[in-house]
Parts: sequence; structure tokens; C-alpha cells
Amino acid sequence: MKPTISIVIAIFNRKDELFELLNSLTHQTDRVFEIIIVDDGSVIDLKPTIKNFDEMLSIKYFRKDNSGPGLSRNYGAQRAENEWLVFVDSDVIVEKDYIENIKKDILEIPCDAFGGADKAHKGFNLMQKAISYSMTSVFTTGGIRGNKKAVSKFQPRSFNMGVKKQVFDQVGGFSEMRIGEDPDLSMTLWENGFTTAFFDDIAVYHKRRVDFGKFSKQVFQFGCARPILNQRHPDYVKLSFAFPSLFLLGYILGFIEYFILGRGIILALYGLYTFLVFFHALWVTRNISIAGMAVISTYVQMFSYGYGFLKSWILLNVFRMKPEDAFPKHYHKK
Repeated sequence: MKPTISIVIAIFNRKDELFELLNSLTHQTDRVFEIIIVDDGSVIDLKPTIKNFDEMLSIKYFRKDNSGPGLSRNYGAQRAENEWLVFVDSDVIVEKDYIENIKKDILEIPCDAFGGADKAHKGFNLMQKAISYSMTSVFTTGGIRGNKKAVSKFQPRSFNMGVKKQVFDQVGGFSEMRIGEDPDLSMTLWENGFTTAFFDDIAVYHKRRVDFGKFSKQVFQFGCARPILNQRHPDYVKLSFAFPSLFLLGYILGFIEYFILGRGIILALYGLYTFLVFFHALWVTRNISIAGMAVISTYVQMFSYGYGFLKSWILLNVFRMKPEDAFPKHYHKK
């Protein structure tokens, strides 16, 4: 018997992105699924957008006060009727065989939760493609968001994540964290003896941020979340999590070396890194403009994440602050 699927979409505003996502779901080769849309206190009316698809898709729409994506997904999961929950971000587009492949993979690859990669659609603008590169490149994240070969134990992320409803309910769903709630859930699943898997044929097209300023703010928050996750799940701490902070500190040290000692050895290493990123991005994207912007987005990502990680680590480990006191905006106020 084929698995049954409920797609859960937590959304705040993003009307245009929702239209594109729902439109991509109307083209599925397997049309047997339900969609749960949870409006997390949007300031614009999403119902007219959803109404366009009433006759083409099985949609349940709920509106609630803003609580962040994790708790909104929990709200949707509680109202889902099917065996598997599939969480996607509102700013993704899926291929027409997305549902078909999920059902096939569930039957072929035993697991309690799964995830897939994200990539840039050919219709995305140059900035989006550059940011997509930096978020999936082996030179930044190690490629952990892009393919299963990059990691020994895959950690599903909520932009493209499936979980058995029974298992999701058993571990209590997503936590009260507003940032980092998806790796938090993945590690909670592991700690409770559940298994995760990577499905390599269910990649989604992820639009992400559309300018470097918004991207910087987003990855800064990711960096802040990581030391909190390290406290919550100490068995899964990796030295590589601190690499962006070391990258940032090394860059500062390089300028100190240059202006005080008159040597540029460290900065020369960063020059080599820049060279590698540019030509790897050029090879991957086949576009020199994207490659140039990919260099910028890579440095934005490394510096912003590194600064967020460093700030969070100091607040939590030097000043001994509680995460909810250090970063109150990262937690839902009950």
C-alpha cells in the first residue's frame, strides 16, 4: 500500500511565493495528498491566493497568532490526517514527480524521517543562484545541504523534510525555537532511537533571500542558533561548526599581520580560497556573473554565520546566559 502524505506549509506573508509553490503542486504526477496551510499571523490576506487552487488541490487553511515556524508546523501537523508529514518552506518550488518519488522512496528506504536537497531553479535571478551556490557548496557548508555523500548521518531540514506522524507526535514535534528548530528536531529524533535518510530524487528549488543584506541577517541567526543546539544536543557537537568563526577571526588576524608585521601570508591563503570558490562556482553554474556574486555571498555567509556563532558562544559559555535570555527573539514567548 502506498504511503499517505500531508504537506504542511507554515507561512508568514509571502503571498507570491505561496502561489508558485501551490502552482507547482498542481502538476504532480501523483495527486493523492492533502495540503495543510498554517497562516502564522500574516499581515496580508492569503485566502484569495489559496482560493485560486481550491478546485485543483485538497487544501486545509488555518490562521493563528504568530508563534514562529516550528510551532506553526506543529499546529498543522495536529490537523493532518495522513501517515506521513512533509514539511516544505513557502519559498520553494517542487518538481512534478516530487510526491511520486517520496512515496517510492519511503517504500524502498526504511526510515522514520527523511529529507532532500535544495537547489536553484533555472528561472531564479543571478543573486538567488549565487546565494544558492554558497549555501550548498563544498567550500562553505561542506555540501551537507546538497547531497548525501557529504555526510555520514543526514540531518533533514524543514525546507524539505518528511516525518512519520506517529513519530513526530511521540517526540513532541518542533521545539519552541524560532531559529534552528529543524536540526533540533532531527537530533531529537536520533536521541530517541529514530532513523533519518536522504532521498536524492526529491530536491526542491529554494528561492532563499534576494539580497545580501537579508541573506546576512538570516545566516547570522543560523550562527547564533548553533551553540544553543550544541547545548541541547552535546552528543552531536562537531568542531566544524566553529569553522566560520575561525574563518572570520583568521581574516582579521590576516589584516593585523599585514599592517603590523608587513607580511601577507594569511591574506594570501584567503586569496587562494577566493580563487577556488570563484572557479568552482564558475564550473558549477557556467556563468561568470553568478561566480562573481557567489564569491561575495560566500564571504557574507562565512562572516555573518561566524560572527553569530561567536557571539552566541560567548554569551552562553563565558557569560553563562540562558539561551532564551541571550536571544529572546529566537524563542516563542508562551
